[in-house]
Amino acid sequence: MYADTQLLIDNVWGPAQSGKTLPVLNPATGETIGTVAHAEKADLDRALAAAQKGFNVWKRMSSVERSKIMRKAADLLRERLDHIATIMVMEQGKPLVEAKGETSLAPENIEWMAEEGRRAYGRVIPARIPGVYQMSLREPVGVVAAFTPWNFPINQAVKKMAAALAAGCSIIVKGPEETPGSVAELVRAFVDAGVPPGTVGLVYGIPAEISSYLIPHPIVRKISFTGSTAVGKQLAAMAGEHMKRVTMELGGHAPAIIFDDANLEVATKVLAANKFRNAGQVCIAPTRILVQEKVYDDFVERFTAAAKAVKVGNGLEQGTTMGPLANDRRVQAMEGFIADAIQHGGEVRTGGARIGNVGNFFQPTVMTGVPTDARVMNEEPFGPLAVMSSFRDIDEAVSEANRLAYGLASYAYTSNSTTATRIAAEVESGMMSINHHGLALPETPFGGVKDSGYGSEGGVEGLEAYLSTKFVSQAAI
Repeated sequence: MYADTQLLIDNVWGPAQSGKTLPVLNPATGETIGTVAHAEKADLDRALAAAQKGFNVWKRMSSVERSKIMRKAADLLRERLDHIATIMVMEQGKPLVEAKGETSLAPENIEWMAEEGRRAYGRVIPARIPGVYQMSLREPVGVVAAFTPWNFPINQAVKKMAAALAAGCSIIVKGPEETPGSVAELVRAFVDAGVPPGTVGLVYGIPAEISSYLIPHPIVRKISFTGSTAVGKQLAAMAGEHMKRVTMELGGHAPAIIFDDANLEVATKVLAANKFRNAGQVCIAPTRILVQEKVYDDFVERFTAAAKAVKVGNGLEQGTTMGPLANDRRVQAMEGFIADAIQHGGEVRTGGARIGNVGNFFQPTVMTGVPTDARVMNEEPFGPLAVMSSFRDIDEAVSEANRLAYGLASYAYTSNSTTATRIAAEVESGMMSINHHGLALPETPFGGVKDSGYGSEGGVEGLEAYLSTKFVSQAAI
């Protein structure tokens, strides 16, 4: 049921002009399951011209009409949920229940933005003299180039697409070559719902070649990127040279702080579920787990038991709770992080090794005694590896939480409201969730600070990123 993925340009699906393709692998088996079209400059020129044409039509449609089309796309996604989720498992590896969860959240993102786009209000500013009207108007920023990753192929793309379209922008999505089919089905829903030709485009290819051509191009007015901090900095610098508006959702290294008055049962259940979700390939996954000394041994024992209980397997097999890593590079990265941590004196409490020699399966891993100069304590592992450390008091916990340049997500568990208030105020991150996991909902802002990027996706803040402000002052004749 896995079909080859083509480009979408001007509402027409087709191959790259050169005919080039890239292979798509199933991470559970290592087998090639399809191909994806490889766009080059000629294809990008066509996509850019179509996007400009689409923008000129879409921006003139009323927000009500845009909303109707977007809501229809949401309905189509719901109808196709099982089909899309199965494609996602085949190319990305996550368990089917996770793929269905990701796919089912996409319509909510679309509907929320569709309705919020109808409320992108301007304002009238009282004038200083009679007969003058002063207005602050909101206008779509223009053609958007969006770059999306493979770990959440629909979730990351839909946030950008829904906000851009709700604001009246057209968008070219550079989808992930490793998981192209999921994104293609998302885009297909918008095309089938009736977006004008060129309003949405979809290309794949060599990431560096596509970004270096789209970002400086005069047709593109806004960049949205989700990915690593290293690549994000390069793209942000390129966009800055051309004064392009940018949203950057970059890497993280989330601290999770467990105080001695926390409900350890809840903390263990929630943090373990979110550490090993999507095999740890989540930018907001808890990684540095900081536990107050009094409950450290108890919590480590609980968390280790939870890691051992994770059932690793093919995402399409019933009962699987963690699938394979997305590619062999991630397996090698995990092995490197763990070997380095052991060299620095760290201890593996459970896991720590690849599973078998077919597919990219890796054991859920818990480590203790890892010093702060080990790689995993400074670089985002992006895999099923949790590192446990103890702390004495809140000052020490805050100091460690803020030690790194990352600042995306953070977590805390405490029954003390004073502690919760202080930790929320003092930890440097774009998002903080206390006593539960409450991030990435359609109505809430999602984004980081420091090296984790700038700008927000989701919520009204996500819509703002695609709107420009125009001031009009008009005197009566």
